Amino acid sequence: MMSILSNRFRTIYLLIGFSILSLIPSLARTAEQDQTRLARQLQPLLSCLSGQRDTFTITAEIDTKIDGNSQRVEVRLVRFSDESFDLDLKHKEYIVQLRRRADATAMVLPLHDTVFLGQGGTDAKDSLAPCGITGRLISSASNVSRLSSLLGSGDTGAVTLLLRGLLETQYDDATSSWKLGNISLQFSNDGNTIDGQADGTVVHLVLRGGATNERNVVDWPEMQVVELDRGKLERQLVRGVRRALEILLPAQRLIAPPQIAKKVEHGELRWIKEHRVALLYGTPEQIGRAHGELLRQEATRCIDSVLHTFGTLQTIRTGRWFRHDLEDAYAQLAPHIPERHKAETRALAASLGLDDELVQVLNVFPELFHCSGFAVYGQATIHGKLYHGRVLDYMTTIGLQDAATTFIVAPDGHHAFANVGYAGFIGSVSGLNTRGISLGEMGGRGEGHWDGVPMATLMRRALEECSTLDEVTALWSNSPRTCEYYYVFADGKTNQAVGVAATPENIQFIWPGQSHELLGPGIADAVVLSAGSRLETLSKRISQRYGQIDADVAQSLMSRPVAMQSNLHNVLFVPADGVLYVANASHNKPAAERPYVRLNLNELLKAIPGADVESAVAAAEKRADP
Repeated sequence: MMSILSNRFRTIYLLIGFSILSLIPSLARTAEQDQTRLARQLQPLLSCLSGQRDTFTITAEIDTKIDGNSQRVEVRLVRFSDESFDLDLKHKEYIVQLRRRADATAMVLPLHDTVFLGQGGTDAKDSLAPCGITGRLISSASNVSRLSSLLGSGDTGAVTLLLRGLLETQYDDATSSWKLGNISLQFSNDGNTIDGQADGTVVHLVLRGGATNERNVVDWPEMQVVELDRGKLERQLVRGVRRALEILLPAQRLIAPPQIAKKVEHGELRWIKEHRVALLYGTPEQIGRAHGELLRQEATRCIDSVLHTFGTLQTIRTGRWFRHDLEDAYAQLAPHIPERHKAETRALAASLGLDDELVQVLNVFPELFHCSGFAVYGQATIHGKLYHGRVLDYMTTIGLQDAATTFIVAPDGHHAFANVGYAGFIGSVSGLNTRGISLGEMGGRGEGHWDGVPMATLMRRALEECSTLDEVTALWSNSPRTCEYYYVFADGKTNQAVGVAATPENIQFIWPGQSHELLGPGIADAVVLSAGSRLETLSKRISQRYGQIDADVAQSLMSRPVAMQSNLHNVLFVPADGVLYVANASHNKPAAERPYVRLNLNELLKAIPGADVESAVAAAEKRADP
């Protein structure tokens, strides 16, 4: 089937290419000469990419700027056979070496004196075997897929017609290079040396036929060897690269996903102005199952982003296997997670067709989030209404925005709530419940202190269990806590808000107008949490618009630079009205530069079968009464 599609793909480009060239008879001779030259120069590279060469060596030097600083990455790839290769990546801050043979795979981190070694069989769909690897590393959700089958075919004629005809690649005689927009490529006569430039990045690539020194990859006497299941090791790397290509070069289906509504038992997926909203209700098992059935693809991408893409980078950075770190954290956190949340996660994992332990472990990942927040009311706002702003600054670079979802959840026996989150995660980092309680957090220091209730679990418990600000503060005071976190809690019923500075050992409540050594001078009828210059800017904005703040102004308070470039989502809660305004990041813009969508929690809950909502609210109110 793939070969048929590849042939059709090539045929279409050939027809289009010939059609374009036939329209320019006066340039026919020049075009033919350029086309022949380009085909000849591309042939060595395409023969490597397509696997037509059984053995080869590619070396590359890449010079670029990251955060204004010059950086060099050196790459060396040696293919020995359809089953074996070596890959070296070298940077001043990290070195990664992959050694793959028919019976073993090693990921070597020389700066950490550590080798992750897997032996035995692998899963064919997530294998690092060189033969056919392009199809496993590139998904249809990446724009690279548009060219992968063509490049993998090794058909220089089709590739040349694409570059010359559709993409209007031009040969510049003055520089002896090919120009494609801001990209410049210069080939040696035999095509074995390629120099490229684009947006300040310079690449020097050399191809050589043949390969030598296929050394044993099992014995590493001078390094610490961590033995892993080989299938899991290769899956980690294949899925990590595949997801990274989706994030870096997203296809249209990720940039503008099809807005398809869906209903399942105990759940519904809606689209509200390009915003994904999932309605879930029932028992923990019913909610978890509906979550997975509605958002299977989004949850899988989210898990790939965290476990495979971020996890691989974190492993390279720390020298520790990322999943092992998560498992260690979960072992300490698990005793503090309610059984109903574990049951929901088990049902979610089952509906996704994933290992229960994997999904349980991944749900502690939000422990790493960092953010800003504020609450203003009384004299600070028009008509005294309380507005609670929440800025989540965290890792847009790993593509969590592809899974962005606002969940409207009505769990049996607990308060219904809105949870601004991500498919595959059941905890909360931003939420509002039907009792007018809104919550947002800001991460601090102390990663690694895991003997307590996970932050996202504590947040969700508050949404499910708390009806007043006193109940929220009591929950935090009486629960064992992890790491250092700051929070803003608000209650729309009483027009009250409080800031919280919490560590495993201590907790401090910062009330409106109260000064704090880390948060600066207080502002009457306001709670303001952020850090550094962002805190200064946010406080200044509130002071400048004091007494004039409404929903529009409150949203503007969260604009850049209060929100960072990594701004994943912004939420403005109006808890007295049961309303929240949500903005999510895209692939090229932070949330603060994206439009807000207005969601009404109470209106959305009307779509959930009344008996479930009524019983949830009744039970929650009964529990709240002394």
